[in-house]
Amino acid sequence: MVRIAVIDRDLCKPRKCNLECIRFCPMVRTGRKAIEFNEELRRPVIHEMLCMGCGICVKKCPFNAIYIVNLPEELEEECIHRYGINGFKLYRLPIPKRGKILGIIGQNGVGKSTALKILSGRLKPNLGRVDEPPEWDEIIRRFRGTELQPYFKALVNGKLRAVIKPQYVDLLPKKIRGTVEQVILIADERGIAHELLKDLELEDIKDRRISHLSGGELQRLAIAITMCRDADVYLFDEPSSFLDVYQRMKIAKLIRNLALEDKIVVVVEHDLAVLDYISDLVSIIYGTPGAYGIVTEPRGVRVGINEYLDGYLPQENMRIREYRIVFDLRPLERSWKPEDILFTWPKMTKRLGSFKLIAEPGEAHVGEVIGLLGPNGIGKTTFIRLLAGDLEPDEGYSPLGKIEYSYKPQYIASDLDISVEEFIKEKGDKSALSNSWFLSEVIKPLGIDRLLDRRINELSGGELQVVYIAACLAKDVKVYLIDEPFAYLDVEQRFRVSRAIRHVVEARAAVAFVVEHDIIAHDFIADSLIVFNGKPGIEGYALAPLDLKSGMNKFLKQVGITFRRDLHSKRPRINKEGSYLDRLQKSIGEYYYVG
Repeated sequence: MVRIAVIDRDLCKPRKCNLECIRFCPMVRTGRKAIEFNEELRRPVIHEMLCMGCGICVKKCPFNAIYIVNLPEELEEECIHRYGINGFKLYRLPIPKRGKILGIIGQNGVGKSTALKILSGRLKPNLGRVDEPPEWDEIIRRFRGTELQPYFKALVNGKLRAVIKPQYVDLLPKKIRGTVEQVILIADERGIAHELLKDLELEDIKDRRISHLSGGELQRLAIAITMCRDADVYLFDEPSSFLDVYQRMKIAKLIRNLALEDKIVVVVEHDLAVLDYISDLVSIIYGTPGAYGIVTEPRGVRVGINEYLDGYLPQENMRIREYRIVFDLRPLERSWKPEDILFTWPKMTKRLGSFKLIAEPGEAHVGEVIGLLGPNGIGKTTFIRLLAGDLEPDEGYSPLGKIEYSYKPQYIASDLDISVEEFIKEKGDKSALSNSWFLSEVIKPLGIDRLLDRRINELSGGELQVVYIAACLAKDVKVYLIDEPFAYLDVEQRFRVSRAIRHVVEARAAVAFVVEHDIIAHDFIADSLIVFNGKPGIEGYALAPLDLKSGMNKFLKQVGITFRRDLHSKRPRINKEGSYLDRLQKSIGEYYYVG
């Protein structure tokens, strides 16, 4: 067995502890320096050859910064990259194929973005040798006899060009200046700038400066810039974040067209419906987030996603999760009694500049999760703010005037210089973090317990998202208004967040309104749906809440896509446009097929 010792640099705070990892180490006590303080790095270093793997340092570290993992010895020969001493390790690489779209699925922090950086040539793999990194000739020889040898040989010799769409598009304004059209025209090497402006619905904002764009607009711009480049390899890191369902289907079709042009395409995606629709093959990356990641061989997209949800990989004979992610086919029409009504709202209208929202009257029930579905710019967030009273309706009234509520906004501040613990206590109830039920149902499942000492301005996008969700749920109220909770979250985090929201709502006899574009997430969590239609940016119309089946049927009919259920996992899958099932379901009006 090979032992990996990882110290999380963000969590390790040697100035705020008594170096318990060194003091309590049995090997150190017997005179062998398995752990010692490195003056140059200003933190402890674990020598893996001397470590006996007892795990005492893991338990004694007050900041949960240490991981000790045992892996098969033969796997060490397949180490691709390591981030410094006691840093994250990536084993194997995804194998891209020309004319095919390879999807990558896995938790946050297991090396998906690292793999893309290596495949793009932006990161030179060190094969695990931190002190003596190899040259490209040795790296290429390392892949001898595999499809990656000619790939890297062509990449290094300049015969293969790769471009990458980055994960965090909100950083674009710091790197790029100018208007949308100027930036796309500068990047355009294929003569398709104006075509992409139209396909990605950027024409109306082509004169807008990059610094003034929303998250969804930045995402579409980043995709356009990537597709404009004349390359052989296109790598997309989470292309659907911030996009609505209409836009997700459009970018899926555009990315599929690249494969038809005999390009190599790799996509990292957490929306299972989009990943399933867009990919020909899937590679799973599993491991311990922040410690190590192992890449599997490519497999068929249906089989790959189902194996990931099952938490067991038959080819590798490896269990990657203790539990299955299950799609329960619960009753799609819940019956409510009059005494279940928590509050009602009247017909409301609101004009904001040139945009007008009209909302039909409706009612919310105890223990109900109401999903909000519709395109971007149609008024979903405006509706939430009308309910909360943040906006005063022109017609009607805000129903929550006398009811306490908790609100998680769409855009979350990342520049706060306070600890996660202080933030949750400030935004939620001060007693929440001492409540054993809340700790077991929300804090620990979402991994917040490892982040309590971290500063808000140090967190990644996914960490920030779960902290804001936990802070929202920390308030013991009757109404939760949650706007786009799944941005930057991986599949498992989305499942855990859905379960946490459901448990809180049921335990507190509350109601939650959840704005989200991930249809599979609504299938997890929603009892009812409020469907929005109209013209984005001009007029939005919010229907009264419908049961899950009726709401999905109405919404999917607007989008023009149909779903079927996977026979094994019961997850919703998008039918290929024009396929037999797609035509059949449209003819009988069953867009959200549940059989």
